[in-house]
Amino acid sequence: MDRFLLKVCLCFGCIALLPLTGCNAIKQVEQVFGNRPSQNMPAYKPVQVHYEDQNWTSQQRTWFYHAAQGAELLPYKWFLALEQPKLTLFHPAPRFADPDYLAGFGFLPDPASPQNPDGLPVGFAKDDVRDPQTGTPLQVVGLTCSACHTGQLEYQGKGVRIDGGTASAELAAFQTELGFAAAFTDKLPFRFDRFAKNVLGDNASSEDKKNLRDQLRAFLKVGLAEAQAAEDGNLYAAVGGFGRTDALGRIGNYVFGTELSPKNLVVANAPVKFPPLWDTSWFSWVQYDYSIQQPMVRNIGEALGVRARVNLTDPAKLYSNTVNVKNLWLMEEQLAGPTAFHGLAPPKWPADIFGPLDPVKVQQGATLYQQHCQRCHLPPLDSPALQDNQFWEQGLAGRRFLKLKTLPLQVIGTDPNEAEDWSKRQADTGVLGKGTVPATVGLQLVTTEIRDRAYDAMNLSPEQRMEWNGYRGDGVTAPLVYRARPLAGIWATPPFLHNGSVPNLYELLLPATQRSKEFYTGSRSFDPVRVGYQREAFPGAFGFHTDAVGNSNAGHEFNNTPGKGVIGPELTDAERWALIEYLKSL
Repeated sequence: MDRFLLKVCLCFGCIALLPLTGCNAIKQVEQVFGNRPSQNMPAYKPVQVHYEDQNWTSQQRTWFYHAAQGAELLPYKWFLALEQPKLTLFHPAPRFADPDYLAGFGFLPDPASPQNPDGLPVGFAKDDVRDPQTGTPLQVVGLTCSACHTGQLEYQGKGVRIDGGTASAELAAFQTELGFAAAFTDKLPFRFDRFAKNVLGDNASSEDKKNLRDQLRAFLKVGLAEAQAAEDGNLYAAVGGFGRTDALGRIGNYVFGTELSPKNLVVANAPVKFPPLWDTSWFSWVQYDYSIQQPMVRNIGEALGVRARVNLTDPAKLYSNTVNVKNLWLMEEQLAGPTAFHGLAPPKWPADIFGPLDPVKVQQGATLYQQHCQRCHLPPLDSPALQDNQFWEQGLAGRRFLKLKTLPLQVIGTDPNEAEDWSKRQADTGVLGKGTVPATVGLQLVTTEIRDRAYDAMNLSPEQRMEWNGYRGDGVTAPLVYRARPLAGIWATPPFLHNGSVPNLYELLLPATQRSKEFYTGSRSFDPVRVGYQREAFPGAFGFHTDAVGNSNAGHEFNNTPGKGVIGPELTDAERWALIEYLKSL
């Protein structure tokens, strides 16, 4: 929830005071809401989508796009019935769930299917959950893993779909407009009547309509309380924009703050880009910053981060939750495949769309990679050299996993906020009874309790539990390091560095002082030469400023002046282009 969402939630209370009647309603609502940035998203431009071979069938892809993980935005019928937050009085506004409208927030359109009956975009799931506070069964809409981990690169009217890639979704703006849509439904004349008809049907009683309005206002009240706490603490001043969020900061604030105690809320000032998923199932520590060892612990934390719910306050219902542990395991199995690097594959450079590779430059770049990159990013995944025992770590039951290199903050020199924030965070566990503990201990406590209760309910054997845990322990740490992952498919994951502060691969190979200080995100228009998205301003774009908190583009640089963040000598321009050509080939 960003600052704009805080404002909309605060405005909920203001609207309640307005006597909205006739055209006066429009004027008064305009005065309250004004012209909000989240209202002006980039226009959707349809493209012909190409699905590259990433070792998934179309059925596996569709399942991943809409597999529920227990997240809850709001009741499913409400989502379909809401109108876009446009100021109309006597006629309906377009549907909020319209795929073209949601595409403006970066969500990729997807056709209707048995799993996606209403044609919602990639990343939305219809789910049946049980309220962890009341035990009431609910049918809800929630975000899936694919909402943040499905990318698309667009070039000359064609879109290259990148499964498991870096999404360009603007989650905060989406949440803001969803809040406005709910507020408009409650306060604008005639809009609630249309909403009630679509949710309840033509023959709903007055009592049914009253109950629905009470439920809607309760939903808005909860949003207002959460937003007020965030506004008071100035928690989300560091705006992520498209394709970024402060993942650990927001997970911590939702789990420890919203679900446990407001005293645990902290400032989240470290937006990071959504990392790619291919090959991560085979890393010895699976979280992008080397903080979580086990896939199931990470995946439960991720589900909580997109608002799967857990009861952490009622001793009688402690740890009741909406997390779909079985689906989280099935997702991980599909991503991992049967053996190392035989699940979801990194995409191959589509030469028929982006142009062919230069084999001479690729060979030159391979030599440069060995000289300058391999010591941190390891030999290529298909290289015999990678099978050397030095690159592997033992897991449970004789399994082995790829051991990535970690680099201290002082060495890599990139923005330190994400690692430092997580390392410093504490949590008062309240009725959980553990006192005040590091956030690492708190996250491990909550996620393993959710996991083990689900395993118990399914009567999993010890061997099955080890399998579902990915044959790894459940360690959660907070090292002041960032890890270097293998670079297979790196070309398909702009922008670059962990916080997305460098727009293309060419600039990543420049000294930091020569990188863009400002560029714009929100376009999927791809530059196959420099290898990144369009950098120039366009309507609805997010202005990325590298001098803003959490946005530093320093570090990981090739420079002849030694110092913090310098990892190698300055490259010639010919060397940069050769290295880029090689990275395209991985």
